[in-house]
Amino acid sequence: MPRRLLIVLVNTDARNHEELGAPFYHAATAAAMDYEVDVVCTATAGKLMRRGVAETLFAKPGSGKSVHDWIRDAHELGARFWACPANLELFGMGEADLIPECAGLMGAATLIALTMDDDVRVLSY
Repeated sequence: MPRRLLIVLVNTDARNHEELGAPFYHAATAAAMDYEVDVVCTATAGKLMRRGVAETLFAKPGSGKSVHDWIRDAHELGARFWACPANLELFGMGEADLIPECAGLMGAATLIALTMDDDVRVLSY
C-alpha cells in the first residue's frame, strides 16, 4: 500500500480564499496518519509560498486562522512544502522570499516522476 501522498496546488487561486483550507487540512490529516506528505504549490498557488502572503489570507473570514496557520499546522505534523522554480521567476521571487515551512524547490521533472510513481497517490487542487 502506498505510504506517500503528493498534493499539487495548480488550479487553486489564492484570490479565492475559500479554496485554500481543504488542501492544507488534507495535508495535515495525512501527515497525522503517518503518511509521507509533499505539497507542491505551482501556478497562481505558488504565491502562497511567498513570505507575507498566506498570513493575510483566511479561508473563512473572521475565523482568526490564516492560511499560513493551516500551512504551519500541516508542516508541524510532517508535511513538506515545495515551491515551483518557474514561479520564482514568474512572480519575481528568490528562495530567500519563501516561507520557513517551504523545504525548497520542486521542478517539473520531479513532480511528474512522483505523479507517475506507483507508490505515490496524488491529490490535485
